[in-house]
Amino acid sequence: MEGGKGGVVKHILLAKFKDGIPPEQIDQLIKQYANLVNLVEPMKAFHWGEDVSIENLHQGFTHVFESTFDSLEGIAEYIAHPVHVEYANTLLPQLEKVLIIDYKPQ
Repeated sequence: MEGGKGGVVKHILLAKFKDGIPPEQIDQLIKQYANLVNLVEPMKAFHWGEDVSIENLHQGFTHVFESTFDSLEGIAEYIAHPVHVEYANTLLPQLEKVLIIDYKPQ
């Protein structure tokens, strides 16, 4: 269903953690993020990684988090889900920069 609400949607979050946050705390935040896939039904998959580009065009963003959903409605359900809201309230204060993009892979 091209252009419709159905079909796979990727939710991408680019993050730069605030300076001085211990690596163990970042690891714990990532583990909690990854665990959302077990707690929020519309979230079908989760992948993450750190910037490894040699181009130096990351604008300070160091981490990429990719969640997969079956539909735009699934993302809306995820965003409103109490477990996600609680996690977002833990993660976002730890970030200096954040960029979120949802897109439908072509």
